[in-house]
Amino acid sequence: MDNEICERIKKELSQKHECYVLITCGKPNSNGDMEVSFSYGGDADLASYLIQGAQSYMDEEDERTPAYC
Repeated sequence: MDNEICERIKKELSQKHECYVLITCGKPNSNGDMEVSFSYGGDADLASYLIQGAQSYMDEEDERTPAYC
């Protein structure tokens, strides 16, 4: 993500939220590699809690999605 855009997003999030986690990935290159960026604002423990909650949500969502053969 363009650094200027990223900084604007982080500034906006920090003004309206006690804590945020921002994870982005670019499009894959010809080798299939993607650039992943991670940042957070606010308390590190709260950011960790948000990530754990998101992981739990994703795990539950995956369990609700039927597996296809």
